[in-house]
Amino acid sequence: MAKNTSLYFRIVEGRNLPAKDVSGTSDPYCIVKVDNEVVARTATVWKNLSPFWGEEYTLHLPMGFHSLSFHVMDEDTIGYDDVIGKITLSKEAIGSQAKGLDCWLNLTRVDPDEEVQGEIHLSLELLKVPEKISLRCQVIEARDLAPRDISGTSDPFTRVIFNNHSAETSIIKKTRFPHWAETLELELDPEELSEEGTVTVEVWDWDMVGKNDFLGKVEIPFACLHKTPPLEGWFRLLPLGNNEVDAGGKLGALRLKVRLVEDRILPSVYYQPLIHLLVESVISPTEVEDSSALTMLEEVNTVESRQDVAMTLVKIYLGQGLVVPFLDYLNTREVNHTTDPNTLFRSNSLSSKAMEQFMKAVGMLYLHEVLKPVINRIFDEKKYIELDPCKIDLNRTRRISFKGAVSEAEVRDSSVEMLQSYLTSIIESIVGSVDQCPPVMRVAFKQLHKRVEEQFSEPENEDVKYLAISGFFFLRFFAPAILTPKLFQLRDQHADTRTSRTLLLLAKALQSVGNLGLQLGHGKEQWMAPLHPIILRSVASVKDFLDKLIDIDHDTVSEVPQRAVFMPSVTVKEGYLHKHKAEGPQLLSRFAFKKRYFWLTSETLSYAKTSDWQVRSSIPIQCVCAVERVDENAFQQQNVMQVITQDNDGQLHTMYIQCKNVNELNQWLSAIRKVSIYNERMLPSFHPGAHRSGKWTCCLQAGRAVTGCSRTHSAVTLGDWSDPLDPDVETQTIYKQLLQGRDKLRKKYVEMPDGDQTSSNKEKIHCGAHPDGAECNVQLSKPGPSVAARLLAVIEDLEQAHATFQRREIEEGTSVILNL
Repeated sequence: MAKNTSLYFRIVEGRNLPAKDVSGTSDPYCIVKVDNEVVARTATVWKNLSPFWGEEYTLHLPMGFHSLSFHVMDEDTIGYDDVIGKITLSKEAIGSQAKGLDCWLNLTRVDPDEEVQGEIHLSLELLKVPEKISLRCQVIEARDLAPRDISGTSDPFTRVIFNNHSAETSIIKKTRFPHWAETLELELDPEELSEEGTVTVEVWDWDMVGKNDFLGKVEIPFACLHKTPPLEGWFRLLPLGNNEVDAGGKLGALRLKVRLVEDRILPSVYYQPLIHLLVESVISPTEVEDSSALTMLEEVNTVESRQDVAMTLVKIYLGQGLVVPFLDYLNTREVNHTTDPNTLFRSNSLSSKAMEQFMKAVGMLYLHEVLKPVINRIFDEKKYIELDPCKIDLNRTRRISFKGAVSEAEVRDSSVEMLQSYLTSIIESIVGSVDQCPPVMRVAFKQLHKRVEEQFSEPENEDVKYLAISGFFFLRFFAPAILTPKLFQLRDQHADTRTSRTLLLLAKALQSVGNLGLQLGHGKEQWMAPLHPIILRSVASVKDFLDKLIDIDHDTVSEVPQRAVFMPSVTVKEGYLHKHKAEGPQLLSRFAFKKRYFWLTSETLSYAKTSDWQVRSSIPIQCVCAVERVDENAFQQQNVMQVITQDNDGQLHTMYIQCKNVNELNQWLSAIRKVSIYNERMLPSFHPGAHRSGKWTCCLQAGRAVTGCSRTHSAVTLGDWSDPLDPDVETQTIYKQLLQGRDKLRKKYVEMPDGDQTSSNKEKIHCGAHPDGAECNVQLSKPGPSVAARLLAVIEDLEQAHATFQRREIEEGTSVILNL
């Protein structure tokens, strides 16, 4: 039974941060670390002590984790960035909150002795011979130690301590992956054998000047050493244990939302009955008003989890090749239950959320293609634009003129001109994108158009069929992306205050376009009136665009099961990176990386000198066996990753690639790992350094083919629209939702045994035997109960399967973890 761990976190905002700059402000950003490895960096909010970020991330961690930390930094143009403070949350603290954390937390000071990482490989045993009694500790190696020196490495040595006895290994210079292979012995007195003490193994970074730096420790109860065979394994290094002192709010606070989801995933065969019920809901010939597994799921679904459930269902039906029938089923129910066309799809129902998540899942590349050029133009031009007379600030305008100050009328006129230019570019880009829109989106909108037209066929409701599509297309897809381009990966940084205002005005205008101009002049923002003419002129072209959008044959969409939301030929990610020049004589690090344009699809990773270069070099994705970070000291460069491939002869080849920042690094790591996640020859270990001057820079070993000194992280990925489909994980999510609502379903659809009901009104359903021999019997009492009975039986089957596997794990000892 596989384990699946996902961490969802949102960095909302900060408040009352201390001023770090001479100007009396700070330029704060957050670095997010999982077990001291950087996984994300927020944008910098300039000159602000109460910044708003609103950035959210999903991290898939199959191997689990121990702690999540948020470091708030002040960005400096010159020199090193200043540390403001941090918040550390243990896995246990996050997991103890069933609905997750959502609160303000005070920042604490950063203590170097608490910033430890890595593991150490030890073997300990107690030797008892007539002549002497001794404690033997074999210090074999360590990996991923914290860098304490300016070079990005450390000079580690190990010290073993018990009572007043101690011994030390040799010092290994300039490495975070030391190999000692040394044996230390402590001679003990006979009376010490009865003591309940602790054996402590400490790792230190040796410094020639000043005191040594602490790298971590392991504490082992002495009683464990009385057992045989010798205690051996990898042990996680722990901090000194100094309690983090809350600075009383003097360092400010962060508002965080954090949620941990841990699941044990059963073999695929156990989820097939639930998959079958979900598929049956959308392909069976029964009326959509009848009860189905989908309608019951909607009944027990909570508002908080609706978006997650919607995205999960979209992925399940994408994998089954039934996403269009699924959306059509939900939309038909929604349309049939709506009497006022003005309220159609205006709530956050499951159908609305499913359409929204569907567009993100299959349309993000399309959105980038349509919006990115104009968004980049807006960011580059940084124009001061304002229409609201109450917000015009003449001091913020820039004008070189001999005519004196700029008037409010001139600001409005120039603002209208620029907004009209931007809005025209956006509308033209959208209405000219019919052929770029993914066919599956077009077919889904065609079905939606048909259902709305059938329900609201009156002449006065002529526009409703257009509004239903444009409401999703413009209001829930394009407008949010324009408002917050970073959250849709259109930009690496948040917009500054000036650009944010421009984007807000454009998003408002595009919403009016999506409403076909029907609500113009009815709101409070009458100062938007100068844009009304261009909005009204665009209505005809928008309707024409929507007509062309749905003019598609249903058969053009290949409804076959697939393992990813993108087709093989589609570029998942592209952009300029720097590739290491491995050929020729050894170059200085700063000259060894050459700028190249990279393309990633689900089949190849290719690159060329420029984006329009005709000749490309390609690496088949099926040959990728590891995608990992590279230590900074390998090339004296930050944000370097390596793609390790294996040829047909079994030879390993490594390509080193440098990214411009840590976020781009994590995005490329995640993207390549996702497209190679089903490769069969993935490596269990790798070298985080480079082989230079006859040895590896990480572990200092000589052989180029020597086994890697660090574990690979091939399944650690950032969650986003390009996540590969995983039917077992997705069905497990739906099962958990149904399990939470099981009692509600029983009360509505199934009559529980009691003395008030006669057996003549009961229908007994036998749903088979469980793995442990138990049987499932439920009794039905209301119309259409057979689906409910089958669904409840499936829930109970899955519940007992989980219990059986968990019991088996305990019996085999696989779930027993010794936490020393």
